[in-house]
Amino acid sequence: MSGLVPETVQKVARAAGLGPRESDKLNDLARETKDMKPEDRLTTDYGVKQPTHDDWLKVASKEHTGPLLLEDPYGREKIMRFDHERIPERVVHARGAGAFGRFRVLESASDLTFAPVLTDTSRETPVFVRFSTVLGSRGSADTVRDVRGFATKFYTAEGNWDIVGNDIPVFFIQDPIKFPDVIHAGKPEPHNEVPQAQSAHNNFWDFQYNHTEATHMFLWTMSDRAIPRSWRMMQGFGVNTFTLTNAKGERHFVKFTWTPELGVHSLVWDEALKLGGQDPDFHRKDLWEAIANGVYPKWKFGIQAIPEADEHKFDFDILDATKIWPEDLVPTRYIGEMVLDRNPDEFFTQVEQIAFCTSHVVPGIGFSDDPLLQGRNFSYFDTQISRLGVNFQELPINRPVCPVMNFNRDGALRHTITRGTVNYWPNRYGVCPAASQSEGAYLEYAQKLAGIKARARSAKFQDHFSQAQLFYNSLSPVEKQHVINAFAFELDHCEDPVVYSRMVERLADIDLDLCRAVAAMVGGDPPGKAPARPNHGRRAPAISQLEFPGAEPTIASRRVAILIADGYDKVAYDAAYAALTAALAVPLVIGPNRRRVTAADGSTSVQPHHHLEGFRSTMVDAIFVPGGARSAEALAKNGRALHWIREAFGHLKVIGATGEAVDLVRKAIGVPSVGVSEAGEAKESYGVVTLKDVKPESFKEAVEIAKGATGFMEKFFYGIAGHRCWERELAGLNTLVAY
Repeated sequence: MSGLVPETVQKVARAAGLGPRESDKLNDLARETKDMKPEDRLTTDYGVKQPTHDDWLKVASKEHTGPLLLEDPYGREKIMRFDHERIPERVVHARGAGAFGRFRVLESASDLTFAPVLTDTSRETPVFVRFSTVLGSRGSADTVRDVRGFATKFYTAEGNWDIVGNDIPVFFIQDPIKFPDVIHAGKPEPHNEVPQAQSAHNNFWDFQYNHTEATHMFLWTMSDRAIPRSWRMMQGFGVNTFTLTNAKGERHFVKFTWTPELGVHSLVWDEALKLGGQDPDFHRKDLWEAIANGVYPKWKFGIQAIPEADEHKFDFDILDATKIWPEDLVPTRYIGEMVLDRNPDEFFTQVEQIAFCTSHVVPGIGFSDDPLLQGRNFSYFDTQISRLGVNFQELPINRPVCPVMNFNRDGALRHTITRGTVNYWPNRYGVCPAASQSEGAYLEYAQKLAGIKARARSAKFQDHFSQAQLFYNSLSPVEKQHVINAFAFELDHCEDPVVYSRMVERLADIDLDLCRAVAAMVGGDPPGKAPARPNHGRRAPAISQLEFPGAEPTIASRRVAILIADGYDKVAYDAAYAALTAALAVPLVIGPNRRRVTAADGSTSVQPHHHLEGFRSTMVDAIFVPGGARSAEALAKNGRALHWIREAFGHLKVIGATGEAVDLVRKAIGVPSVGVSEAGEAKESYGVVTLKDVKPESFKEAVEIAKGATGFMEKFFYGIAGHRCWERELAGLNTLVAY
């Protein structure tokens, strides 16, 4: 019997001192228990050995990676098993929320496509967008470091079109057969089911090292892109290469992009960590609050297009999902806009049951030979059957707005009642014939194929580092430092020296200075000489998120905390509250407790929205402290109030103060480099805006947000519109304050 019991089970029984009868259950479990050993070889579930983990069977040549073949039984089995791992929660993108909206094309793309959704400028198309994280379960936190899903369903008159995108334009893998591996490596480790919603563990980084094609993507996930301030402040990318065909039959390869009107902004890492505990629903609430307040999120819709004849004119393969199309080579053409303006009525039936498929396209939009896209087309459809059943398209949130008619019948939870005596074609009545092209039928592009049937990739798919270097080179200095800090955090959570040492080696393939900076924090030895693959030094536009400040300076939807205690300055408070409200910001009054707070002149009082312990500076974009001698004195004696100011300073947020609160803020921060107002002139210093002598004429309700303004409110609002004071971090001032 002992020969049949795996070694690990025998060790458990011996350690517990179990006798024969007491170990019966362990022996019973042993029949289903396997130990994986280096001498074992990969097989299918039906026992046939397989030659690769990494490549789906496809049509390929040395120069070109062609379409995947459905006949590959191992690829089909691996994806099918992965798609059906969870019931009913999504395997990936489980944590999310969404909203309804509308899309309008502003500039016809008829030169690229005949799809009316992209050519008819008189049409308004209803949409539903679901935002999500990738790794975490439904109960995980919103603000973890992770890729964010950005999936859009267009309910067009020609049928549903889904752009199933992310907030990062590339992905970890080139071939869909690797999708189970990258997600398994990122998910909680199988022996103890930890950590939740984190990539900071051994298995994730072990995979990244062993799979060099992931190098470009893991740099994006270590950047600020992976900790967005809001879903409303994220770009969205279709990731894969699709095609558009125009009325002349001309085809272009395309990538789709969403760029937010508010600009692309992030949290800082310490803030993201704290929000995970203080308000794990931070992003969900943010989207709901903005729409409920009438500050509707808006994105520009852009297309990058490459004529079919130019497919092979680049030094990268345009069908490789681990590569971007640099905008200096292929500019983005913005042709439309999307607005989200209605919150769901019920979360489960609308957000949880919505089902996206990359294979959902309409005439004029098609697929390329992008291997990852071809696998996603297969996998997403398979996944929806597992989660929602064969009739998932009939659920109200998924149902098209155009007529639906075919001979599909029955299955679990079928809703449609189709009358008649035939359910097949051809039939004696001639009912439900196929549509012609003139009637709007979807016809595949007549693409010529040539190649061998092989598990292979073209030569350009083998370059895994050039664009990783391009990405890092294109970041601003402050963003580069954030990447270094992210690696330092992530690899510090890897206890296995093999994992973090090898990842230090990998960073040398990107940039030697990056490698050395991370090695100094986490251990591991950087190479003693220049790497074999030195950084090429090239940069590209539209990679740094600081290049996306927003369409215009605005503080609409920004949350601003007003800290007060009894004896606050009514003039400054009233003026600031009115001006913030007029600018469509969200002022939140914070008191020592939630009882009414009385003004210095005793003429009025206000009800705080929250108290200092129940709400934290991490949950707002800026803070304002009006004067009033008694109020400032009370806040100065409150440790949490001082922490609010110091933490906001450490998180690079704009801080405003007037009257007696100027000295309070100066002392709380305690950094001599930060100057404050000494009289009646407003002063801005590293994002700290102060006005010592307050008069009623010092404030305006209608504030013009412009650079170089002299008034207190103008300076304060302009700072908030800029999101954060990065100069404070570049000067190292945020590190001088304990928070």
